[in-house]
Amino acid sequence: MNTTVVWFQRDLRVADHPALHAAAERDGAVVPVYIHDEDADWSPGGASKWWLHRALISLDDSLKKLGSRLILRRGNPREVLANLVDETAVDAIYTNDVQGDIPLATSFTGNLLHEPGSVMTRQDKPYTVYTPFWRACMKMQEIGNPLAAPAKLQAPARWPKSLSIDGLKLNPAVDWDGGLRETWQVSERAAHDQMDSFIGGGHASRYEDRRNLPGVDGTSRLSPYLAWGLISPRQIWHALRQNSDAEPYRRQLIWREFAYHLLHHFPHTTDQPLKDQFNAFPWVSLEDKQAAENFHRWQKGQTGYPIVDAGMRQLWHTGWMHNRVRMIVGSFLVKDLRIQWLEGAKWFWDTLVDADLANNTLGWQWIAGCGADAAPYFRVFNPTRQGEKFDPDGEYVKQWCPELRDVPTNMIHDMPPLHRPSDYPEPIVDHSQARDAALAAYEKIKKK
Repeated sequence: MNTTVVWFQRDLRVADHPALHAAAERDGAVVPVYIHDEDADWSPGGASKWWLHRALISLDDSLKKLGSRLILRRGNPREVLANLVDETAVDAIYTNDVQGDIPLATSFTGNLLHEPGSVMTRQDKPYTVYTPFWRACMKMQEIGNPLAAPAKLQAPARWPKSLSIDGLKLNPAVDWDGGLRETWQVSERAAHDQMDSFIGGGHASRYEDRRNLPGVDGTSRLSPYLAWGLISPRQIWHALRQNSDAEPYRRQLIWREFAYHLLHHFPHTTDQPLKDQFNAFPWVSLEDKQAAENFHRWQKGQTGYPIVDAGMRQLWHTGWMHNRVRMIVGSFLVKDLRIQWLEGAKWFWDTLVDADLANNTLGWQWIAGCGADAAPYFRVFNPTRQGEKFDPDGEYVKQWCPELRDVPTNMIHDMPPLHRPSDYPEPIVDHSQARDAALAAYEKIKKK
């Protein structure tokens, strides 16, 4: 009898799962497997582990309804899969977006709309500017309909051994996750409920007007479900087809594709800038005592700049941050504090439930000016002006910085000393001086 291992990675769902769908049609037993590799580069951070723990429980529940179950293992995927082949006489391994050469493995496109390497310039080179990439994607063949979940999965004669979900040791050792539990429902059903609320509730049609306002419910909040594959981009794309006003959000889905394609072609950018001249940029070292203190104050939302502090506190409490605010806090770190973008990328990786290596890499290099289609380094966000423009009534700031609730709205982003509460910190840097220092540092590498 044929036996197919379906290796789940960041595709923790049963609907629109090409590898699972193909295995179910193969006429034989199906063994669903998830392998947690703690030693892999960029293995999940703390908030992602919290999400992953619950996503795996949800996936196992979904598989049980199909007459199956999820096998959990720890270790190097190549070695674990080889052991499974020996244990259960597996003759095929199906997975979405396989990495590396895995014996018996067949890869399917399950987490993207377009396979990396399929969207290239006329010179057969990867795109490094987004708008031409978007246009090229729009000229490609129509994206097909999502696949239905299998009606049933055939079980093997004998199930291989599995760890318990607690055996993966994903839950936090301390109870810091209250805000995460209050904010998120983690399941495939919750992903579709969130999509239905965003699209059916009219938010997708108003996305362009509201997506930059952190104080209103204007974004999809689908990013963690996409990052862990509890919903597929094809399912969202299909749901948006009847919405003529949804192009701004579709562009965000293609921006995600852009990130994945870039990482495929330039894998070194997880740790190194795409633009080589930034290897010589004079970042401030965290070995410097003041820089280390500033970095710690940034992490904890104690910079003295309300929009920055609100964002960093939202991140710590919920494992998520509004995208406009991500740009503001990122610019503050790499330009006002001149701390290397990689330090910010590592902090986001550990604290975001939607931590996604491709998006995280592209986002931070975009902010730092050292990546693909990046904002020029000399574009330095003024955190005060950004707060006034995108949170004019201070609703977002007052939600996450309660010590500022009594500050008059017209002063909340630019507080005179007499109106600054005693329990709210003074700015850790003068933005004007920091901007000048950042631009001076940029001039040093610009001439090279």
